[in-house]
Amino acid sequence: MQPHYFKKKAYPFVMFCILPLGLVLLVQGCGVKSNMMTSLSRTILNNNDLAMVESGAPAYLIMVDSLIDQDPNSPEMLSSGAQLYTAYSDVFVTDRERKKKLADKAMDYALKAVCVAQSNACDLKQKPFKPFSAIVNAMEKNDLPYLFTLGKAWGAWITTHKDDFNALADIARIEAIMKRVIDVDETYKDGEAYLYLGTLATFLPPALGGKPEQGKRYFEKAISISGGKNLMTKVVYAKFYAKMMFNRQLFDRLLNDVMETDPNIDGYALVNTYAQQQAKKLLAEADDYF
Repeated sequence: MQPHYFKKKAYPFVMFCILPLGLVLLVQGCGVKSNMMTSLSRTILNNNDLAMVESGAPAYLIMVDSLIDQDPNSPEMLSSGAQLYTAYSDVFVTDRERKKKLADKAMDYALKAVCVAQSNACDLKQKPFKPFSAIVNAMEKNDLPYLFTLGKAWGAWITTHKDDFNALADIARIEAIMKRVIDVDETYKDGEAYLYLGTLATFLPPALGGKPEQGKRYFEKAISISGGKNLMTKVVYAKFYAKMMFNRQLFDRLLNDVMETDPNIDGYALVNTYAQQQAKKLLAEADDYF
């Protein structure tokens, strides 16, 4: 696979939780960490107030670090931490050095989660590609939460290390991870793995190794599996495929669909609200590009 790199963040992988500071000690003392995090995550994903999420998330990230420190061998906690740091950095952080720190922590948590869940997957990042692929392709359905989170965290990590050729070479590993997720269960997370594969395939133009038509098929598959619930898929489809192929008709249709859809879909209100912000911006800039 040709080395790819992310010039701009392609997709805001929003999986946020918030907890008022006054409840931190209560949660730590109740022994309901994982369930509490899951419940809060769902509540926040159904919150369409981005400003509220942005202001509250840092306090929760600190709490998550504390919970992981208390239970460092919990793959669930480690994976949740990786998701939270990846999402917060993708959406709200613009300072490059700060993004690197957050991405490094997310990657560390994700790698540890996979290692705890599968002992033969320890030191996965350092393994040559062939044994890496063998380990990934041996993973089964119960491994998907950790494998998928690793792929997401790895993608975010590469965006912050795009000046490092060794980091860019890891793109093929993300592709291998997402293809395994699809092989095991293509409907996992409403087909979100197809969104990643579509982004990888359309990141570069054909002359530089991109595979836009393959990417188009991936995007369409992601939309089909999710039933169109995840509006960010259409935003990424428009930004990376339609724009690159100078297909203004498709570009406008996808983004107008996003703007005309009620974002308050169960489990997607937060990410859909963000998608509409991005769609509005892309439409406003379209005449300067096409």
